[in-house]
Amino acid sequence: MEIRTLRYFLAVAREENMTRAADILHVTQPTLSKALKALEDELGKKLFTRHSFSIALTEEGALLRNRAEDLVSMADKIEQEFLSLDDITGGDIYFGLAESYQIRYLAREIREFKKLYPDLRYHITSGDTEQVTEKLDKGLLDFAVICEAPDERKYQHILFPESDYFGAIIPAGSELAEKDVITADDLAGLPLFTSEQSWENDIRPWAKGSFSRLHLEGSFRLAYNGSMFAKEGLGILLTLNNLIDTSPESGLVFRPLAPPLEMKMYLIWNKYQSFTPIAERFLKQIQASFAG
Repeated sequence: MEIRTLRYFLAVAREENMTRAADILHVTQPTLSKALKALEDELGKKLFTRHSFSIALTEEGALLRNRAEDLVSMADKIEQEFLSLDDITGGDIYFGLAESYQIRYLAREIREFKKLYPDLRYHITSGDTEQVTEKLDKGLLDFAVICEAPDERKYQHILFPESDYFGAIIPAGSELAEKDVITADDLAGLPLFTSEQSWENDIRPWAKGSFSRLHLEGSFRLAYNGSMFAKEGLGILLTLNNLIDTSPESGLVFRPLAPPLEMKMYLIWNKYQSFTPIAERFLKQIQASFAG
């Protein structure tokens, strides 16, 4: 199975049309059809269902698409790593980032690092801890930023300078917005929004015996989307401070949870990671900066 063939497969899966995919790939349609037929024969599975004017993935094709995306991304990353070995002014670094106001510290470090290495190319993927660590484990990322203590058997880490705190995003003018802090009892029976990860790993231990009285109305990986539901009065968003606009004109307020629910942020990398020269230099810079 060749990387080139997987690129062909992904192009057809994306375009759902053989002619358009062939044009994008700059190959002839017979060449593309032959390569995909050989791939199906190699795997012993039908990957596409062909219709009059379109092509759809089978279940086996959908599975291969997920695997092929990772393999092609890894091949691209390996190629860039070797190209950057002799590049003393730049190279590529791949980050996976959880949502946090503290990302500003990482952005500042990248800004300063880019002054020293102007040809630096950085790539950002956003997601929760599960999403970014999965990519880190697959070797698709150099670093990840997560908001829970990392598994020290697998990862090394640097602690960010500050902490975040959970709170409730509430429509301004509501009765709950009049409180200075929000307790689990205040939230009992109300429709709540947060990520599934935060619900289980953070809200459950924080609420303790009152957790059974809390109701998760819907889960959001992105706090901004959840805030729109809160703004429309559909529920209360539980998220970290400084992620959502709660200025007077926003129609929303932020109230911290009580007792305080503190969240520390970690920059992590695989314990036995082999870094490119540019990633190694960046790590040294951020270690020195955060230690100070």
